[in-house]
Amino acid sequence: MPRHPRKPRRLVADGRAYLWTLRHSHRMLDSGRSADCRETLTLYPQPAGTGGPLRIVFAGGPGRYVPGGFPLGSGDVGYVRGGSLNLHEPGAVRALLDAASARGWQPGEERRAVEVDGWPLLEAAAAARG
Repeated sequence: MPRHPRKPRRLVADGRAYLWTLRHSHRMLDSGRSADCRETLTLYPQPAGTGGPLRIVFAGGPGRYVPGGFPLGSGDVGYVRGGSLNLHEPGAVRALLDAASARGWQPGEERRAVEVDGWPLLEAAAAARG
């Protein structure tokens, strides 16, 4: 039986557990087309109450792609001429968590949500994925 797409997934990294979700959002134009697409990967340190969530946001922009599906897959983000990740893959999530930690994010330091721009993390995470 396939997993429910809205159900958080579990990741264990360096002895700590996280639940994580991926959401796609955008704004609808009057023409019916979507604009300002973004993918938001949220990691929730476990057990609940041991730290605020980390939100890694990938917003569309020049030289970047954040598709909402066809012809590229859901969860794909990347540079037009550079690294890319599929945010549905646990290995990609782990690589982004490691990159955020290397840049100073530590679970448990904050009780509120911390939102970071995912683009500065992408190249390091993609390189770690090899």
